[in-house]
Amino acid sequence: QFQAVESGGGLVQPGGSLRLSCAVSGLTVDDLIIGWFRQAPGKEREGVSCFSRRDGNTYTESVKGRFTISSDSATNTVYLQMNSLKPEDTAVYSCAIGFEECRDGYMDKEDFDYWGRGTQVTVSS
Repeated sequence: QFQAVESGGGLVQPGGSLRLSCAVSGLTVDDLIIGWFRQAPGKEREGVSCFSRRDGNTYTESVKGRFTISSDSATNTVYLQMNSLKPEDTAVYSCAIGFEECRDGYMDKEDFDYWGRGTQVTVSS
């Protein structure tokens, strides 16, 4: 019943921008938390940003000032706007649905129960 589907990945040059979308079904995003995670080759999955209407949004330190998470209630979609992209942002990005709250300064994958399949973001010159 609950589902998250990502889209919007692609190839971009350093300094460029992409907007990722996470289409959510099952509940309104206003009643959920939505996490964006990424996993690069040879690295562990890391939390990027967490959306919570009630609790406020969070970002990992490496993307603060460059990435912005937002939502559109009409389409029940959460977005991740990524600006000033760097090669180290290259990864598979996944969104996930949770039912708790966004943690302050930390994202635990165990807080998220329904995961999308991921979308590839490649930042390369």
